[in-house]
Amino acid sequence: MRQDIRRIWDTDVLPSLTEFVAIPALSPTFDVEWATSGHLDAAAEHLRAWLERRAIPGATVEVVRLPGLSPVVLMDVPATPGGPSGDTVLLYGHLDKQPPFGEWSAGLGPWTPVRRGNRLYGRGAVDDGYSGYAATAAIEAVRAAGGRHARCVVVLETSEESGSPHLPPYLEHLRDRFGEVSLVVCLDSGGYDYDRLWLTTSLRGLTGAEVTVRVLPSGLHSGMASGVVPSSFRIFRTLLDRLEDARTGRVLLPEMHSDIPADRVAEARSAVEIAPGVVRHAVELPDGMRLVDDDEVELILNNTWRPTLSVIGASGFPEPADAGNVLRPHSTLMLSFRLPPTADSDAALDALRKAVTTDVPYGAQVELGHTEAADGWNAPPLAPWLRSSLDDLSASVFGNPWRTLGIGGSIPFMALLAQTYPEAQFVVTGAAGGDSNPHVADEWLNLDQATRISESVAHILDAHANRG
Repeated sequence: MRQDIRRIWDTDVLPSLTEFVAIPALSPTFDVEWATSGHLDAAAEHLRAWLERRAIPGATVEVVRLPGLSPVVLMDVPATPGGPSGDTVLLYGHLDKQPPFGEWSAGLGPWTPVRRGNRLYGRGAVDDGYSGYAATAAIEAVRAAGGRHARCVVVLETSEESGSPHLPPYLEHLRDRFGEVSLVVCLDSGGYDYDRLWLTTSLRGLTGAEVTVRVLPSGLHSGMASGVVPSSFRIFRTLLDRLEDARTGRVLLPEMHSDIPADRVAEARSAVEIAPGVVRHAVELPDGMRLVDDDEVELILNNTWRPTLSVIGASGFPEPADAGNVLRPHSTLMLSFRLPPTADSDAALDALRKAVTTDVPYGAQVELGHTEAADGWNAPPLAPWLRSSLDDLSASVFGNPWRTLGIGGSIPFMALLAQTYPEAQFVVTGAAGGDSNPHVADEWLNLDQATRISESVAHILDAHANRG
């Protein structure tokens, strides 16, 4: 099986994945003209064609499209002969990408795939264009090695980087076709190192809004208006102080907090014991800069179970070189909150809306533009068959025991699936490491880890089919 997976990756996956990286398939939030630009359709067609060429016996491949929504690639593979019937494994990934974000290193670029040793550079390589290929390689390898698997449905969406706003209608549309899902495999995650399999056990939710504070219909000379009309930015500072303690970073809205389970605290301690320094060394800081805490366990809990606010965009501000002595008419900030896995994202958004629109200083106008809300996810307990499989494959594939961790990011599809299939087991993992640079410049995929992930999924598929 290992030989088959390596052969598939070397001869079939790498050429196609390299071509995929070159497609600027920005997520709908970052390409509002996605329907006419055609890049998401190109990415979906690229994967559809590759999957169809695999010619897995009995498999069907299609691009599913609902009006006004970005496409979903769907491959349906029947169970192996003698495999369990009436049982579905759902394997998930996404094809949409983040924008370039900053300057890439010399010789690299977001849409310029470059291989250097075991690294494939380019946007979407690790986050997570490789996922559909890895899942398919695992399915093929199980069959070639004489193993068994249940019916497998590979789902590759194209709005994940926008918070998966297009996915719920597809989930409802395809629900009858999915059948009874007993195992979900998500390859949009990773771990602290490349020495073992890391299983993600929680994902944060998110909420956010584009908030505008307006004080004038148009700008005025600051010599005439300052001291007469309040600055929109000063009012914004007051509103932000309702949301966050500027000294500590603690989010002040109770609706954005939830209790941290004891097992997740223990999990954070275990991760630090196995990989000390993993959090401190994951970020490069300017000289003299410190992290928010010296305790790495607290840093992990901050990142995985406590709410945080990031200002991720702004408008209404000229570039410094173009800034004149003008009292600006408005300030707009894009506020993004990461939420604990068990927080109610809709309640959090309502609390945010109320906090910035109630009793606004000087009666300034506050407008909310684009908003988003998506719940997080906390994994159910592992079934004995899955735990045993993880133990076995960790010894044979990695030579190190598997470990669990929470992730500070979000995969909205996991919360949707957990609500829809409450009895399912979840394997959320992936090839990303702490230095893989998803969402930022110089994103890269560790090809050796990607093949090990494929092999791990193959073991899990076989164990699932033989779980009794």
